[in-house]
Amino acid sequence: MASAMQNIWQTDCSGRLRRLGMLVSFLMGMAVSLSSFGAKHINYAVHPKAIQFVDEMVAKHQFDRAALLTIFSRTEKQQSILDAISRPAEKTKPWHEYRKIFINERRVKQGVVFWQAHAELLARAEKEFGVPAAIIVAILGVETRYGQNTGSYQVMDALATLAFDYPKRAKFFRKELEHLLLLTREQNKDALTLKGSYAGAMGYGQFMPSSYRAYSVDFDNDGFNDIWHNAGDAIGSIANYFRRHGWRTGEPVATVATITADFDGSVINNRAKPELSIAQLRQRGFVGTETFADNQLASALSFVNKDGFSYWLALNNFYVITRYNHSHLYAMAVYQLSEKVKARYRKS
Repeated sequence: MASAMQNIWQTDCSGRLRRLGMLVSFLMGMAVSLSSFGAKHINYAVHPKAIQFVDEMVAKHQFDRAALLTIFSRTEKQQSILDAISRPAEKTKPWHEYRKIFINERRVKQGVVFWQAHAELLARAEKEFGVPAAIIVAILGVETRYGQNTGSYQVMDALATLAFDYPKRAKFFRKELEHLLLLTREQNKDALTLKGSYAGAMGYGQFMPSSYRAYSVDFDNDGFNDIWHNAGDAIGSIANYFRRHGWRTGEPVATVATITADFDGSVINNRAKPELSIAQLRQRGFVGTETFADNQLASALSFVNKDGFSYWLALNNFYVITRYNHSHLYAMAVYQLSEKVKARYRKS
């Protein structure tokens, strides 16, 4: 009898524990679901900074308030965007790891295929803007794998998140959000349908909205500046961007350098526009492997390789590449990819 009662008690306790566990699991699931529901529906139509921005857009550019609030009611803060911008590859990877992302056999081959497919447009862009076809192709290769990966973030989410919830660069992204809304009005586009990078860059060449409005061109003369889907307009727009930022036709980009034992490390990796002459850099222990005029301005750069450092002298056109992305790692990746694609294309 005692044994039977014990079994009944154990069975009853076991059942209660199972039911209790099921209840706890259910309640935890409901909590997660409710949390997710709430997070999903928190939008920028009720954000004080966004409301202030809407007021300014109405007063400054005569936007319709109700229409803007409708857009912001469907625009949401994305933590993934804040996470991504806090750890860009240019700031977290050494050169030898960063380089492998962009300079590899697949991307070189794809660059040749793209060049072959758009050879006439690239030749015309080089002739009209003075920017080498190889550089244009390399920009497209580094930015979007020649238009194959233009970004999956909703641009409104990206720019609003960074404008209103990323104080470090809020001023910059607030201005880009303003340009985006002006751009969509000018081109009669739905702002909520546009996709791009976590920073709000769009299309083949990943132009920010302000760059789109300032530098995009209708290179195929179809009456519309389209760098989202039109490779020709993207080619012309990148060439125009580089020309407007000071590209010097026919001049080199960079050259490998050697250093002396007493080189001046304080001048390395200065991202500012080149200010020291070749002669001055030579005096500081940096000697290029190519011959340039002594008064040619350049910057000294170093890159971290697996087995130590490599040194380069970067000239004006290298600096112009950094106007597209300020990282010297980025600019070197563009330059080296351009050289590899060019060499392969000439053999094709």
